[in-house]
Amino acid sequence: MADPLAGRSAVVTGGGRGIGAATAAALVRAGWRVLIGDVDVAIAERTAREVGAEARRLDVTDRAGFSAFLDEAESRLGPLDLLVNNAGIMPLSRIEDEPDEATARILAVNLHGAIHGTREAVTRMRPRGHGHIVNVVSVVARAPGAGAATYAATKAGVLAFSEAVRAELRGSGVEVSCVLPGLVATELAAGIEVRGYRPITPGTVAEAIVRVAHRPRFETYVPAQVGLMLKVGSLGGRRFGEWLQRMSGADAAVLAAIGSVERAGYERRASGAGRGR
Repeated sequence: MADPLAGRSAVVTGGGRGIGAATAAALVRAGWRVLIGDVDVAIAERTAREVGAEARRLDVTDRAGFSAFLDEAESRLGPLDLLVNNAGIMPLSRIEDEPDEATARILAVNLHGAIHGTREAVTRMRPRGHGHIVNVVSVVARAPGAGAATYAATKAGVLAFSEAVRAELRGSGVEVSCVLPGLVATELAAGIEVRGYRPITPGTVAEAIVRVAHRPRFETYVPAQVGLMLKVGSLGGRRFGEWLQRMSGADAAVLAAIGSVERAGYERRASGAGRGR
């Protein structure tokens, strides 16, 4: 049977690499017309050629530029049906060592970028009575840990923001969803090795995003058992949840990765703006 959403238009921010690139590819396979936005336009264009999408430069911290990017997306693809806010960065640092400039950059890319993109999408979608915004969050929005405090704050912020916007849009025909991946095998997670846990692939997250695009739901964990574990942990109270976090070794793994050789390339790249996962 033909895909009922085939031919619709989608924009993926931070789409040059990782989850964004995999999502663009999965959407194209499902019949969507896709425009990739990424601050690294050369990478975005290469990915677009490989997957059958289009690409334009996008720095999500440039609000006027982001708005103009979406205008161009609609002029090329038609009315925007799906926005995937994927652009994000995760520099690792203990909070006392995090420069204020780094804090501001993480907030600008991860939180303000998602807020502005969502607002711009809503202004286009609500008058038409349809559309879907998918915000790529992280399990750290529900289970923050050591070594990436500001990153966790931005993801928790995007989750809360999305829930509030969803309430505002109830009955409008516009959907808001959040996809919360665990540790993903991308540059963002370079050097982080949690014992007994194999990172999921960007393609696994992309498949979840496409499923959500076809069957909207607000909160989707990838893999699904992570969501179940978080629910079990919450039933036991804060101390039990913190104990589970320590036993998982996640905090120790992140702290050990700070300043590691494996992360050097990513940390340099993340010092720019608007990068994708």
